[in-house]
Amino acid sequence: MSGIIKSILDTDLYKFTTGYAYSKLFPRAKGEFRFVDRDEVVYPKGFDTLVREEIQKMSLLCLTPEEETFLYKMLPYLPPTYIDFLKGYRYNPEEIEVWMDEKNHLHIVASGLLYRITMWETPILALVSELYFRVTGATPDWVHIRNETRRKAEEIAKHEIQTSIFGMRRRFSSEVEDKVTSILKEHAGNYLFGTSNVYYAMKHNLRVSGTHPHEWIQFHGAIFGYKMANYMAMEHWIDVYDGDLGTVLTDTYTTDVFMRNFSKKHAMLFTSIRHDSGDPFGFVEKAISRYKELRVDPQIKYIVFSDSLNIEKAKKIKAYCSGRIGATFGIGTNLTNDVGNGIKPLNIVMKLFRCQITSSQPWYNCVKLSDVDGKHTGDKGEIELAQRTLLIGMP
Repeated sequence: MSGIIKSILDTDLYKFTTGYAYSKLFPRAKGEFRFVDRDEVVYPKGFDTLVREEIQKMSLLCLTPEEETFLYKMLPYLPPTYIDFLKGYRYNPEEIEVWMDEKNHLHIVASGLLYRITMWETPILALVSELYFRVTGATPDWVHIRNETRRKAEEIAKHEIQTSIFGMRRRFSSEVEDKVTSILKEHAGNYLFGTSNVYYAMKHNLRVSGTHPHEWIQFHGAIFGYKMANYMAMEHWIDVYDGDLGTVLTDTYTTDVFMRNFSKKHAMLFTSIRHDSGDPFGFVEKAISRYKELRVDPQIKYIVFSDSLNIEKAKKIKAYCSGRIGATFGIGTNLTNDVGNGIKPLNIVMKLFRCQITSSQPWYNCVKLSDVDGKHTGDKGEIELAQRTLLIGMP
C-alpha cells in the first residue's frame, strides 16, 4: 500500500525546525493551512478522492531506526526530545479536509495544533503535483532530464555557483527528484551544497540545507502585530536555535519592512538573509545598504537567492554580488520539474491562513505581503489592514 510519500523524512528541513520551534515556544497554538493554486487549474473529476487516498496512506509512515540515526547525526540542533516525538509521530488524516468545487478547483485545508499541522505542507504539495501529472498522463523525457541536469550541474561547477536543491514542493515526481539529486551530486562537485529534502539528503549523503518559512513570520504577525512580526520572529528563532540555522527570510511583509526591522544584533547573529520575491538586483542594493548602515561588513554575509531561479539567472546574480556580498542559491522547480515534453509545473502553495495562540484566545487571520503585486496571500480585509499598518502603498 505504498503511496507517493514514502518516508516521514520526505519533506523540507524547515518543517522539522519550525515544528520544533512551535512545540518549544507555542505548544498549544493552533493553525489552519490552505492549499492555493495560483493558476486555478481545473483538476480531473475524482482527483480529490485520489488525494484523500494518498493522505490516508501517509498515516502508515513512521520514523525508521536508520532515519533516527541520520537525524541525530546531521540535525544536532534538534534535541532528543523532539526526535523522540518524531518516532511516535503519525500523520493523522482527520486533520485534513479535501474537496473540489463545482468548477473542479481543488481545495485542501489542514487544521490543528501547529507543531503537528506544519508537517503537512510540503508533502501535500509534492503528492498533489505528482498525482496530477500521473492522472493526466504526463510522461517525463528521461533523456532530456539526464542531459539538462548534467548540463546544469557542469555550469554550476564551472561558474562556482554554490547551490542547494529546493525543489520538493513542485517536483514532477519523487523519482525525478531522486534522479536529479544523483546527477547533480555526480557532476556539480563541491558546488552542490546540499538539499532541503531530508530523505534525499540521507539517501545521497548530502548536507541538509534550508531556512525558516513565511509561516513562522505570519504567525508572529498575527499574534504580536505586523510592526513587530519580523523582529519577534527573529528573536524567537534565536531563543530556540542559539545561532544555528542562521538564515532569515525577508519578504513576508515586503523587503522594505524587513530592512526597517533588521537590527544590528540580528545582522550580526544571522549569517545570511534570503531573497524569495521581487527584483534580486534591487534586493542586493537594499541588503548592502542596510548592512553598511548598521556598520556590518556585507562581505562577511550572504544572500540566499531562491526566487524562480535557473542557472543563467544565478550566474548573473553571482556576478552582480561578486566582491560585494556573498551569494548562494536555492534552486527548485527548474531542477525537479524540468522534464521536457512541454510539461508545465503547477503553481501551487500551501499557506498559513489562521492561527490561535491558545484555545481560550480568538483566531487571527494570517497574511503574506509579497514584493510582487498580485501574490499577496490571505483574507482581503486583513491584507488591507496589514498594508495600512505597515504604510505599504500609502502616499
